[in-house]
Amino acid sequence: MAFLFQKFQEAVKILAKHPAFARDPRQLQFEVDINRLFLYTSYNRLGKNADESDAEEIIKMANKASFADQQMQVQENVHSQIKTFCTCMDEIFLPNEMMMNDHLKLSQQANSSPHHSGLSSAIAVSKQRPISQAEVSQKLKTLLGFTLNIKPSQVSHKDSGRGLFLDGAVDVGAVLAFYPGVVYSPDYYHYIPGYLDEQNPYLITRYDGTVIDAQPWGCGGDGPERFNGRKMLGNKVDNEGAEKGLDKLNKPLEGSQVDDKDNDNDDDDDVVEGGNPLAVAQFANHPAKGVLPNVMICPYDFPLTENSMRVYIPNIVFGNAEVGMKRFGSFWFKSGLSRNSQSQVPILKTVVLVATRALEDEELLLNYKLSNSKEWPEWYAPVDEEDLAEKNLSSQ
Repeated sequence: MAFLFQKFQEAVKILAKHPAFARDPRQLQFEVDINRLFLYTSYNRLGKNADESDAEEIIKMANKASFADQQMQVQENVHSQIKTFCTCMDEIFLPNEMMMNDHLKLSQQANSSPHHSGLSSAIAVSKQRPISQAEVSQKLKTLLGFTLNIKPSQVSHKDSGRGLFLDGAVDVGAVLAFYPGVVYSPDYYHYIPGYLDEQNPYLITRYDGTVIDAQPWGCGGDGPERFNGRKMLGNKVDNEGAEKGLDKLNKPLEGSQVDDKDNDNDDDDDVVEGGNPLAVAQFANHPAKGVLPNVMICPYDFPLTENSMRVYIPNIVFGNAEVGMKRFGSFWFKSGLSRNSQSQVPILKTVVLVATRALEDEELLLNYKLSNSKEWPEWYAPVDEEDLAEKNLSSQ
């Protein structure tokens, strides 16, 4: 895979010097990141049979495709992987729930019959229990090829604490983790606990200004129980303004195309699956000095029309201003044929972590890209990814 990493690094450097990228530094960085994500996730989507010629073709496409087209393709590539993940989660959770429901029906039928004892059915029901997070994690590894663990970080500084570790093996471009929590658009910054006094280390910001607060989420939860957004945030707020803002949490978009016919509870829009073992991106540490990060941030706009997948997306919206309308479609996949979709769907703005190289049984490290050099913590060292990549390749 070294040839792939080298080719993609060279392609990114060439494209970054293109006159079309000669804008403000933040926009430049965003476009370079999207270009990298286009290369990595497109190669991943081609599968294990992809070879060097496929990598060359993807690089050619990256040179020709507009920034908007690259963004769209990244969204589709990521969505394809997340759809596979959600299918795996259904295989894990749904049979367990169906078994419990079947045993419950048998018990009720036996108890209502004067000729049959309900003892055996009651015993069967009692043996059923919610599946634990550890069990979900191991089943996911069997189905998907990897899972994630949280344990003491190997990064050598006193504040490293717990880190995020890959258990299994993945290729470059794999979607590895969700950044969970409450999603805030810029209009709601003043409601974010610990935002103004910079006392909340669990915040992450997308390039469009959307902020996600993972602090209320914690480590997720056991079993197929759901997390209520209002309760999740309400346990963390400590000021009157934020408490008053709870009624703004995750209001459905008026006139949206989301199918709501199966929702019998008005609070259904405020709950998500707590047993997602990949909803732990907030535990990824910044690399030590001289170490190259192995994952990167990817903005992912989840289409809210995907009702069956929504329960596994570990984010709750604060307000609805950030829920916009986006086109989803593909302008190429393997064949290179154009098939753009003009349909518009409401979206939920989230963040996932994507592998920047092939990984196996190692700690996941993310470049935090802190902007204010005067406020850098003692442990933070800026990462020159291009420089470190060249050194690593030259030493191979």
